[in-house]
Amino acid sequence: MRRRLNIFIDESGDFGFAKGSSELYAVSFVLHESSNSIKSELAYLNEKLDNLNYNGMVHLAYLVAKRGDYANFELEQRKEIFWAIFYFAKRVKVKIHTVIIDKRYKNNKKQLSIALKGGINKFFRKIDDYMQDFKRVVIYYDNGQEILGNIIGNLLNTKDNIEHREDFNHKEKRLFQVSDMLTYIDKIDYKYNNKIEFTKAEKYFFKITEIIDIKRRLKNKRI
Repeated sequence: MRRRLNIFIDESGDFGFAKGSSELYAVSFVLHESSNSIKSELAYLNEKLDNLNYNGMVHLAYLVAKRGDYANFELEQRKEIFWAIFYFAKRVKVKIHTVIIDKRYKNNKKQLSIALKGGINKFFRKIDDYMQDFKRVVIYYDNGQEILGNIIGNLLNTKDNIEHREDFNHKEKRLFQVSDMLTYIDKIDYKYNNKIEFTKAEKYFFKITEIIDIKRRLKNKRI
């Protein structure tokens, strides 16, 4: 039996249905076996970010929208930060998965919750034997959205090797930032494939050729 599996989870979107609410809801999972060292890749990423005069958490929604920590960063610098975290994700030995719910086909929070639970449950069933092969499975989710936290907790509460960590250093846990990045780029890819209009910030930040290339480069990590 293997020692430990880390699962980093983040979400993008909201449970609202009023004007201005998100069109899509995404939950991304990054699976990392603790026996697979990421020290060299992590050192490279942190050095790259230092050279870009940024050593904070990479938060893609703010990065693309030029908000928060990135308000004074020009496009070129923001894109270099994106490619730094993207190539880190590509280099490290992890598996990834994203559940996306198109809220245009749901009418309320209850319907969204049911669809989300179904998508996440399907994923957990798919990796059930894999998770059982570890002494410990550590779930990193900060309960940023209580409904999602409850869904995850209820689906995993029968397993005795699960440990849920809500309090952790988001800045240090770069693999958590990879899950944040995945929620965003997978929503962008979904928009492209389903002809949903991009925001002005997304159009400015991403080229269509980049979106296609990003998906291709991560294909071998998908579950």
